[in-house]
Amino acid sequence: MAAKLILLFAFFAVMILVGILVRKSATSVDGFVLGGRNVGPWLTAFAFGTSYFSAVVFVGYAGQFGWKYGLASTWIGLGNAFIGSLMAWVILGRRTRIMTHHLEAATMPDFFGKRFDSPRLRIAASAIVFIFLIPYTASLYNGLSRLFGMAFDIPYVVCVILMAALTGVYVIVGGYMATAVNDFIQGIIMIFGICAIIVAVLQSQGGFMAAVRTLAEIPSDVPVTAGQPGAFTSFFGPDPVNLLGVVILTSLGTWGLPQMVHKFYTIKNEKAVQTGTIISTIFAIIIAGGCYFLGGFGRLFDNPSIYAANGNITYDAIVPSMLSTLPDILIGVVVILVLSASMSTLSSLVLTSSSTLTLDLLKDNVIKDMDEKKQLKTMRLLIVFFIAISVILAIKPPTFIAQLMGISWGALAGAFLAPFLYGLFWKKTTVLSVWASFICGVGITVLNMFIKFIASPINAGAAAMIAGLIVVPIVSLVTPKLNKEKVDGIFACYDEEVQVKRKVALPEKEM
Repeated sequence: MAAKLILLFAFFAVMILVGILVRKSATSVDGFVLGGRNVGPWLTAFAFGTSYFSAVVFVGYAGQFGWKYGLASTWIGLGNAFIGSLMAWVILGRRTRIMTHHLEAATMPDFFGKRFDSPRLRIAASAIVFIFLIPYTASLYNGLSRLFGMAFDIPYVVCVILMAALTGVYVIVGGYMATAVNDFIQGIIMIFGICAIIVAVLQSQGGFMAAVRTLAEIPSDVPVTAGQPGAFTSFFGPDPVNLLGVVILTSLGTWGLPQMVHKFYTIKNEKAVQTGTIISTIFAIIIAGGCYFLGGFGRLFDNPSIYAANGNITYDAIVPSMLSTLPDILIGVVVILVLSASMSTLSSLVLTSSSTLTLDLLKDNVIKDMDEKKQLKTMRLLIVFFIAISVILAIKPPTFIAQLMGISWGALAGAFLAPFLYGLFWKKTTVLSVWASFICGVGITVLNMFIKFIASPINAGAAAMIAGLIVVPIVSLVTPKLNKEKVDGIFACYDEEVQVKRKVALPEKEM
């Protein structure tokens, strides 16, 4: 217990110290929200990765999907790495930085408002962000409950309040730079932690080959496999169709999440884009691939602790059950790992929520003549407000972690992914097509909560994103176009010439 507590308090002390050291960077709105658009490749890449993966992935998703799909759940992690990280950086990174800088947009709703010349779009987008980031923040704490119950004798409520308070302190004091530096530190912890845990868990089962052999002998409970053993070690697992839905939501979804895309706004230069692409992809392979690979062995730890009173499986208990037999020092590492993942994501979410609500909804709409000092003060107050709401929801969460995250990701990515992507690349994207995507993404997600026309909220979220990608171009072709001169002026930012060294690009003509 002493070793675990020392690790915990040392971790918290470092997070607060970072906030204090970088507080000078948070004296302006641009510095507080974007780090002055001067963030280097390592910090940006780790900020992207640690905001991506939280306790939701490590405890909720790894446990649930590892149980359902076995070792094939590793495909989810690889999808996160190559679609959610590599392709996101390659396709969105540079263009997002260029256009948002040109438009002087600080948030995703601000981008929609300026790109499509529609203040109403900005207000609607900020409302969607405000509403649907709340269940996501609650899910972060939910993933910690069982781990703290396993590792400490401290009441879970106390741990939640402590984590929330400390996250709030360093974000309020240091703004985006504090979150970026802490994300880097937390990312290093996550890399070493997940590697150590995988090795320890496999050793507890007699090694990798012995664990795979035992897993292969377990008959599948999925009807399509007719109870045949070996399904949980097969290439695509027992249920490849639903597995694909999870890959789509958790990978492609990052392209439309405001707290993820926000990282591209802050990129410093071209080197940061190129280096950040490589770093974030490697980080995702290790963290996401490692989490889902570990979860794939969940059925080897089938014991009474993972079942509820009614006999149903409690997916959130699977990973804690796997880790409960580890040595105390490794359990301490696990707690720090999950805290790192959760606090980095929480800081990103509350910063995104507070900045969006302040700059896109309150400024000029509710509060007139809102100077920079008032904007900073409002954002800091809203950070406290959002953290308080997340704590209240976390103390008595309404459903499983994966479902909470599925609802949040489905609505946000379903509403934003298509208009953001088309808005960066296609001049003919119209205002009404953006409205159609908002309605489609939120509508599918919310209706599915009540009608359940798609059994899994994960698949509902994937359907919402795909629907948006289809709806936006169709509606754009039959609705009034934006002013051509304005749109050409916006896209002119891509054509500005810059000078680079020969090792970057060869000249058109040799002298």
